[in-house]
Amino acid sequence: MSVFTDVTLTIRDSMSCLCRRDFLLLIVATSMAVIRRAKRVQDKSERRGYHHAVRDTDILLNPKRLWCREEILARPSPVPGQPGVYAWYFRQIPRGVPIEGCIRHQGSTLLYVGMSPKEPSKNSATSSRQTLRSRLRQHFAGNASGSTVRLSVGCLLSEQLGIQLRRVGHSERMTFANGEQKLSAWLGENAFVTWMVDTQPWLLEGQLIGSLSLPLNLDQNAAHRFCAVLSAKRREARSDARVLPVLGR
Repeated sequence: MSVFTDVTLTIRDSMSCLCRRDFLLLIVATSMAVIRRAKRVQDKSERRGYHHAVRDTDILLNPKRLWCREEILARPSPVPGQPGVYAWYFRQIPRGVPIEGCIRHQGSTLLYVGMSPKEPSKNSATSSRQTLRSRLRQHFAGNASGSTVRLSVGCLLSEQLGIQLRRVGHSERMTFANGEQKLSAWLGENAFVTWMVDTQPWLLEGQLIGSLSLPLNLDQNAAHRFCAVLSAKRREARSDARVLPVLGR
């Protein structure tokens, strides 16, 4: 009986070990299957999202038409009062701006993309109310203190247009003072825009900057060879403005 009992226990223990091993193998196999399925779903979703993004960006990179300053500032404006991304095309290129690899469309060259509003801060309880319409109006009719496009283009055209960055008013904000009118006139003749509505424009803007040659973009564009040149021109203009007298409004 003792031998029989020992054999029985040995067989039972062996079967128990096999059951545990099979159970563990089953868990591992099931987990791997779930992971593979999740990966396929993710890849499919990413491919769908990628193709969706590529299709959408045609609105910016191959637009049916481009809009000029006069049209943007018209009332009613064709620009929607919604968040989104906009693209700037230039007929005449400011001297020194490299355009190799830039997108060309309808005789103009894509040099800059922007967004409105900015990405909300994680600590902010409210988001900006700025829209495509308000931002593009600010670019076309505002001044260099509130428009990075105007600041960059004005610095590049300072000699051609005879304009200079100056400190203005009690706040000493930096604008091109009376030269803003000349800059607006130049933009009216040579700058054109298009846009697309997007609820999270900061994501699409980053994608575009990372995949296109956009010499007038500075943020997220340090790898572009013109970034350092343009940054230096803007720093020099600000430095010169600081030593000049403050202008009245």
